[in-house]
Amino acid sequence: MAMTLLEYAKLSSGDQLKQGVIEYYAGSSGVLMAMPFENIQGNALKYNTEETLPGVGFRGINETYTASNGVINPQTESLSIAGGTLDVDRFLIKTQGESARSRHEAMKVRALSLNWTKKFIKGESNTTPQEFDGLQVRLVNDQLIDAGATSGGDALSLAKLDQLIDQVYNPTHLIMNKTMRRLLTAAARNTSVGGFITHEMDDFGRQVTMYNGLPIIELDLDNEGNSILPFTEANPGGGTAASTSIYCVSFSEEGVMGIQNGEIDVEDLGLTDDGTVYRTLVEWYSSFAVFHGRGAARLRGIKNDTVTV
Repeated sequence: MAMTLLEYAKLSSGDQLKQGVIEYYAGSSGVLMAMPFENIQGNALKYNTEETLPGVGFRGINETYTASNGVINPQTESLSIAGGTLDVDRFLIKTQGESARSRHEAMKVRALSLNWTKKFIKGESNTTPQEFDGLQVRLVNDQLIDAGATSGGDALSLAKLDQLIDQVYNPTHLIMNKTMRRLLTAAARNTSVGGFITHEMDDFGRQVTMYNGLPIIELDLDNEGNSILPFTEANPGGGTAASTSIYCVSFSEEGVMGIQNGEIDVEDLGLTDDGTVYRTLVEWYSSFAVFHGRGAARLRGIKNDTVTV
């Protein structure tokens, strides 16, 4: 049974350190907070992607049906090893208390969470074999929509955004950078443009913007301070690479779902051999899979400009 990381954290209530790390891991990323994860055996998952439904129809008396089958493509998704060690000098703990260790551990966990989120979008195993492929690599053909064909990119239109949503089976979330979310909110205040924008609160009490009933996950900076969805992507129409993308996903067991072998491992290794730092190991064997041919879609070639109809 697939569960979100916050739900897994509740199951770890007997281990306060582990529970806190899992909760902070999820709370540092809108993607990780929304995506369900399923535990698997071994280091990879074999599954089928539904591409085309089998044909159906009607028949008359003494007639037969035309044979038809859905198109199923076998897939294998391997787990990647994500994690790191957290070292805190014993001097800091001696002079500032155990809270100093907790603060440093929280910073490391946030960095790991932001790095995982970036790979969810931009990961490319051909370049870095240790990581998994992100949505930018996976989404092609009908699931890759161009905002236009203008050199330098095109402004986002609500018509294209609606087309993006329609291209996803059972859509649950939109993913974009903060600038695009602000432009979309501004368009909703413009009576000549419109756009159905509402707001709700997430599990951490933070305001979440909704477009046509879909929560918007805002991606900001990664663990190195670089934008995860920058305005530096290549444009379909050529010209200066100055555009970004918006993704629509179905976070579900039949859409986009995370996979893991066990929960996030958190192990207090205590003092190192030289006795100068306390070390904590955080490691997670995870990846994600797209179980439906229309489980996600990407709208690319969007420039930083006012939203249109």
